[in-house]
Formats: sequence, C-alpha cells, structure tokens
Amino acid sequence: MIGSEQVGMAARVSMLAVSTVMATAGIAAAQTCVPDPAAVIAAGQTPTVLGALPAETVAKLEAAVEGAMPYTAAPGAIAAVMTPDGVWMDAFGIADPATGAPMEPGMHTRIGSVTKTFTGTLILQLAQAGKLSLDDTIGQYVDGIPNGDVITLRQLASMTSGVQSYTKVDAWLDIFFEYPLRSWTPEQLVAFGVSESPIFEPGAAYDYSNTNTILLGMVVEQVAGLPIAEAMQTMILDPLGLENTYWPGDSTEMPEPYPQGFTLQGNAATPENPSNATHWNPSWGWTAGEMVSDIGDLLIYGRALGTGHGLLDAATQTERLTSFPEPAGYGLAAGCTAGWMGHTGELPGYNTTVFYNVASDTTVIVQANSDIPSGDCGDDEDLLPGNPTDVVCSAPASRIFSALAEALGQPFAMPAVQ
Repeated sequence: MIGSEQVGMAARVSMLAVSTVMATAGIAAAQTCVPDPAAVIAAGQTPTVLGALPAETVAKLEAAVEGAMPYTAAPGAIAAVMTPDGVWMDAFGIADPATGAPMEPGMHTRIGSVTKTFTGTLILQLAQAGKLSLDDTIGQYVDGIPNGDVITLRQLASMTSGVQSYTKVDAWLDIFFEYPLRSWTPEQLVAFGVSESPIFEPGAAYDYSNTNTILLGMVVEQVAGLPIAEAMQTMILDPLGLENTYWPGDSTEMPEPYPQGFTLQGNAATPENPSNATHWNPSWGWTAGEMVSDIGDLLIYGRALGTGHGLLDAATQTERLTSFPEPAGYGLAAGCTAGWMGHTGELPGYNTTVFYNVASDTTVIVQANSDIPSGDCGDDEDLLPGNPTDVVCSAPASRIFSALAEALGQPFAMPAVQ
C-alpha cells in the first residue's frame, strides 16, 4: 500500500508525463509526417460518409478496445473511428462505479491539452486575417516575460520558448494538490512559470510548457478583442457546428451526461482509492487544457484539425502541416508522428486522444474517465494485476488509441509515460 505522501509525489510525475505524451511522440516525425499537405487539405473538401463501417472493420475495432481495456486503469472508455467508408463509435466499461452506470457515446469529458489545438487554431486564424504575425514577440502583448522581446508566438506554439511550465513548479503543485477546487486566473498561472524562467534561450531547445499556451490565450483575447470563451465559440465552435463542446471557465459543473473521472493526482488518492476529480476546478488549465466535449464533436473537430476545412485556408493549414520538426514532432500547437496528426489531453480524472491520419483520411477519438497510467510505471503507480513488466506504461486513452491504430493497419507506437 502506498501512503498519500508517496502518491502525491507520483502524481506530480503523472501530471507532467501524461500531458506530454503527444508532445514527445514524434521523435522521428520530421516534416515527412505529412508528405503531401495539398492532398490532406483536398481530402477535407469531401463530405464524410455517415453510414456504418463494414461489419468486418467494426469487429476488429471492438476487439482492439476490448483487448486493451484490461490493461488500462480506467473504469470506462468511449471510442470512435471515421474513415471514407463510414463511422463507428461505441462505449465500454463503467461511467460511475458507485452506481454501475455504463459508459455511453455522447457523454461529456474534460479534454485537457486537446484544448491547446483550439488555442493554436485561434492564433493561426488571427495570423491568416493579418491581425498578428507568428513572428511577433510575446513582449508586444504581455509584459514581464523573461526574453519576451525575443520569444515569438511561433516559439510559444511549438514549445521552444524556454518559458517554464507552471505545472512543473513545486510551489504551484503544492497549492493545486491541496486545493483542487481553487479558481485560477491566467496571470496567476503565468507568474508561476515566469518565476523559474528562462530554462533555455528561445529557440535553442524543446520543452512542453503549459505556460506557453496560456500566453497565447492572452494574446488571442487582446487581438480578437473578445473573452476567450467568446472567441472559441464564434471562431471555431459555431463554424464547425460543435454543439456539445464547452468552455467551462471556473465552473466546476459538467454538462449532462458525463461519467465520473478518477485520478491519483492530489494529496488524498491511493491506488486502492483513487480520487474522484469530476468537479475539480478546471480553470488551472485555461487555454492550455480546460475544455469539455463529446465524441461526436471531437470526430468533426479532429478531421477539421487535420485538413483545416472550416477553420483555416490552404496556405495557413499548409504552414501547420509542415511545422513538425525533429526531434520532437511538435509543431504549431499539435503533434505528428507516423502520419497521425493531433494531440492527447489530460486533466485529473480524464484522458483524451484526438488524431487524424493524413494518409487515409481517418479520424480516431478516445475518451477515458481516468488519467491514471498503468503498466510498467514503477512501483508507485502499477495498477495491473501481477505488476507485469512487459506492458508499457501508458495512459488509458493513449493505450486504446494505439490498439485502434494497429487494428486499422496504421500503427502508432505511443511512447511510454516516463
């Protein structure tokens, strides 16, 4: 049995590692991750087929999820696949262990760092409209950022700014884990990141930082002249017809229906009794991670993210699709590896994957009601029977996504959580 203090230390590792899985996935991605951007953009002009996928494909997908579920530390999951041949979605496991209520497609979950792709899209839309340049410095918009007269918006979006992530600052973690219902402002979050910045010279290295995307959100509000919730609604949600995607602000409520979400983060959780984080305050994620959505909206959004259709013009989407450099595979607020472009997301209690395959026009979404990694994660967090060392440490949605990608014949080797 692990004491609460040990779990707290493990949870700090979890918060950092799970949120950076997509960021570190594209080690060998380079710009060849999207060899033909024009073809990808053209695919977005073709309407999706809303019929069911062939029975043989459905059987493979269901078997993939059912095979992965015993190796996840999540009560339940929702998964969906959309290809040029049709759509499949299904739910697995339990939404609420207290009542035994099953997971169901259409339930809302917190999507964590998938929010970063929305924020990055807003920045690209404003650049497309000529209202800012990706080569503007953050100092033109926000005072007090170390190297702010050098760090560009492009470097913030690609995680090469050298600004420390506030989620890696012990002083912030101490407060968050003790008071998970606390409301945070963007300025408060940035101050914690700034307190330990810079960690390298701008452009000199790569480091996944939530502070970067908070700063981009502050730029969006200034340049668009709108609160971030309104900018998201009018510039992304309305154009795509996303009716079940929400900006919660500092509200701890979730739109119905939703599953309960479980975590080992915080000071009270143990592997035997994870904390229910369903109603923790999401404001600490702001434009880096606080949005809520459902499987249907994420299918639409995932394809739009990959193709740019309904969001960006061809030139701007091409810039995004060619922004994935070595060694990280992380470009303009999204990652790409093995032809899969998108992002993972994690907030305490929930784990999400949103990916678009640029070669096959395939979108895959997974939502899980736990962010707890499992497998060979070390003694503190291995939640699988028998402590198997041959099962890679992975967050729940990431493990299921990898299984689905394999079943589709387009494998994605999600890197182990470290």
